[in-house]
Amino acid sequence: MPKLSPTMEEGQISRWLKKEGDKVSMGEPLAEIDTDKATMEMQALANGVLRKIIINEGQAAPLGQLIAVIGEPDEDIASMLSEAPAAAAPKQEPPKQEQEKPAPQPPAQSQARAAVAAAAPAARSVDNGQPKTDSGRMIVSPLAARMAADAGIDLRSLQGSGPGGRIIKRDIEAAISQPKPEPGYPRVVPAGQVPQIGASAYRDEPASEIRKTIARRLVTSLGPVPHFFLTTEIEMDRAAEMRRGINALDPDLKISINDVIIKVAAAALIQHPEVNASFQEKFVRYYERADVGVAVAIEDGLITPVVRAADQKSLSQIAAEVRELAERARSRRLKPEEYTGATFSISNLGMFGIDEFTAVINPPEGAILAVGAMSPKPVVRDNEIVIRQMMRVTMSCDHRVIDGATGAKFLQTFKKILENPLYLVV
Repeated sequence: MPKLSPTMEEGQISRWLKKEGDKVSMGEPLAEIDTDKATMEMQALANGVLRKIIINEGQAAPLGQLIAVIGEPDEDIASMLSEAPAAAAPKQEPPKQEQEKPAPQPPAQSQARAAVAAAAPAARSVDNGQPKTDSGRMIVSPLAARMAADAGIDLRSLQGSGPGGRIIKRDIEAAISQPKPEPGYPRVVPAGQVPQIGASAYRDEPASEIRKTIARRLVTSLGPVPHFFLTTEIEMDRAAEMRRGINALDPDLKISINDVIIKVAAAALIQHPEVNASFQEKFVRYYERADVGVAVAIEDGLITPVVRAADQKSLSQIAAEVRELAERARSRRLKPEEYTGATFSISNLGMFGIDEFTAVINPPEGAILAVGAMSPKPVVRDNEIVIRQMMRVTMSCDHRVIDGATGAKFLQTFKKILENPLYLVV
C-alpha cells in the first residue's frame, strides 16, 4: 500500500482499474485508493501481468502491506502468496478479543513485484439474494445507509447493484421510488427471521478512512490543545448589499456570503499576525500570508480545502476557487497539497439554520472560526428598535498561541471590516 498523502496511515481499495491477467506497464493507473482525505490513483510500479489481487474493493490495509502481485506470465509466485494475509473480511473485534497482528511482508528476494498491500479479500456469501461478508454483515455504502435510514427502508429487503453486491445510492433511490404499502398493515417478518423484542435494531459499518482520520485528529486536538472561545454578533446588512450589488453586475461571479467572510478573515489575519500562527512545541510559527481552510461536508465526513494567499486574492478569485475546490472535495479528487497546510480555518453551518456553535481546532492551526446563520433580528440603533441582518461567529483559540485579548482584537477587526466592507478597497 503506497503512501499517497502526507497524513495517510492506511488505504482502502475503492476500485481496481485492472483485473487479474491484464498486462500492466510501469506508471499505468492500477487502482483507485481511498485515503484519509481523497480518492487517489495508484500507479503500477513495474511492467508485467497483474497476477493476483489479494484484496478486493472496499477492503483496507496499512501502508506497506501486500495487496496485489505483478510478475511475468509464467513466474512462480506461490511463495509470495503463501505469506500473504489469510482471507478475512474486516470486522470489529469484541473488546476482550486480541486484535490480529499484521501479516509478515513478502520476501525481498522474490522476483515478483509487489504493487500494493492489505488484508486479503473478504469471502462473500449470499442469503436470500442479499450479499454479505463472511462475518454476516451486509455490504452497504455509508451514503446508501444514511439514505435508507432517512427513508425508513429495510436494507435486508434490497439486493445491491454495486461491486460485489454492495448496496449503493441508486439501489436506495430505486427502493424509494417503489409504491409504498397501505398504512395500517402489520410489518411482515421474512421467513426464517425472528423479530427482536425489547432490543433496539442496529447495524455495524466499517469506518471510512476519512472518519478514522477525523477521530484520530480530534483526539489530538480537543484534549491536548487548550481551547477557549470568543463570540461576537455582526450586523451583515452592508456586506449582504455589497454581495447583491456585485452579483447584479456580473451574475457569473456567484459570490456568496461565505466568500466575503473568507476575504475579510484573511484581511484581519494580516493585521493580526499573532492569530495567523501555530504552536510548534518549542516555538510559535507566524505565517506571512493567510492560507484559509474552508470546511466542506462530504459523504464520509469533513475535509478542509485551502484557499492559498486569500489576503492577496479578489472576491471573484476566492469565489471561483472555493466552488472548484468544494466540487473536487465532494468527488474526492483533491490533491494532498490542496487540503493541508492552512494557517486558519472557517466552518460555516449557517446554511443549515445553525445560529451559533463552536468548532474544534485543526492542529497545528492556532484558531478556527465557526459561522452561524444570518437572520433578521430587532436591534437598538440610535435609541430606536430596527430590524437588521445579524450573524453570530465564535472563534476557537489555542491558548498556547493566542491570548484572550489578542483573539478579541482580531474579532474586533473582523467585525469592523464585515460591517463596513468598503475597508476592503482602502
